[in-house]
Amino acid sequence: MKQKYITIIPCILVLFIITALGVINLKSYYEEILNSTGLVHKDFYQKLKEENERAIESDVAYQRMIDYLLQDSQGNGEQEEDLTYPLETTEEEDSTTENAKLPENLSLRANAALLLDAENNRVLYEKNGYKKLAMASTTKIMTCIVALENADLKGIVTVSSYAASMPDVQLNVRKGEEFYLGDLLYSLMLESHNDVAVAIAEYVGGSVEGFAELMNKKAKELGCEDTNFVTPNGLDADGHLTTARDLAVIASYAIKNDKFINITNASTHSFKEIKNGRGFTVTNKNRFLYMMDGAIGVKTGFTGDAGYCFVGAIKRSDRTLISVVLGCGWPPNKSLKWSDTKELMNYGVDNFEERQIFRDVDLEPVFVEDGQQKYEYLNMEGNLSLLMREDEQVKIVYQVPRSLTAPVKEGAQVGTAKYYIDEVLYAEVPIYTTTTIAKIDYPYCFKEIIKMWGAEY
Repeated sequence: MKQKYITIIPCILVLFIITALGVINLKSYYEEILNSTGLVHKDFYQKLKEENERAIESDVAYQRMIDYLLQDSQGNGEQEEDLTYPLETTEEEDSTTENAKLPENLSLRANAALLLDAENNRVLYEKNGYKKLAMASTTKIMTCIVALENADLKGIVTVSSYAASMPDVQLNVRKGEEFYLGDLLYSLMLESHNDVAVAIAEYVGGSVEGFAELMNKKAKELGCEDTNFVTPNGLDADGHLTTARDLAVIASYAIKNDKFINITNASTHSFKEIKNGRGFTVTNKNRFLYMMDGAIGVKTGFTGDAGYCFVGAIKRSDRTLISVVLGCGWPPNKSLKWSDTKELMNYGVDNFEERQIFRDVDLEPVFVEDGQQKYEYLNMEGNLSLLMREDEQVKIVYQVPRSLTAPVKEGAQVGTAKYYIDEVLYAEVPIYTTTTIAKIDYPYCFKEIIKMWGAEY
């Protein structure tokens, strides 16, 4: 009899301990289960208020989310993998002022024209802006920036007979003469000398063809897929073409280089040939530098195929604009490029203001299949400040999955918010997860079984 009690007592003791632990963990266990559903937590009433506010802001999106959760809980059918939330458009009235000028009201003479926001390369206006055309000496913008990035300004350039043979406009360098590269870049940009362009190309690229490869490689890096350089000076050649848009992007890149700006904005520059001391002075021929406040460049051009061309830039406290006009008249209409450029720039100054279009929204939680937590919360951050007209409309499309499959890592990109301006895609902002959710495994299941058993007994 005594032996029997000795056997039973340990069993009773084990049961008592398990039951006590179950009672102690009961409250925390149920709170954890409820919290894992995403439906109840310590700020329940505050969250309920926020959910109601979000439902009012985007009723359709909210209803789709609720429908999905109900279908998921009932096991009714399969869902699409990706969920595109309804388009959310900022509701703005047409508040264009009477004095504001719309794009269709611009009276430009150029065959192609374009205005670019240099902060983000957004096109603010274009007329045949994506048409391939000859570019004349505006080519030298790329010639200059490639030389600056691939050679030392103190490097010594020896003039070849081929470089010396280039037609007007010329510095009239002679075969065998030597110059510092930095001096020749002033000659290139201030007075657009064609012989100097070839001398620079041969020095930096080994040959005109080799330098053209460097120019085209840089164009591709900048996203200028419709541009092809054949010559470093812009003289007419088969296949030597660009678009107003590509040329504006190239200029936008170039003006961010301080050495480039120092060269193109100099009024004059004097220098000497190294061996014989022959002296030269070049003077800036860019009249636009004196036509508008904040003008900082950039380059004129003319050939028989290209007509008069000009790439301009202005820098103000709140904006930097690039303008391009190609085929803007032929002799004797030399001044049309200036009037067209001023009209483009004034349009950009008078009709655009800086706006922040990023929208900080609370995204709906996403169901996590096989996850130790049932729902993943999402987050997105951004800064989309840009120049916009008052009548331009913003539309945002949120693309997130209907569900995720565990394991899910914190900070993983699972979607995007696409921002459209007047139906044109402007930017994509990534959407990230906010927590790490492990996959349901045997240890997790065993733990849950123990909790459930303890809760019941």
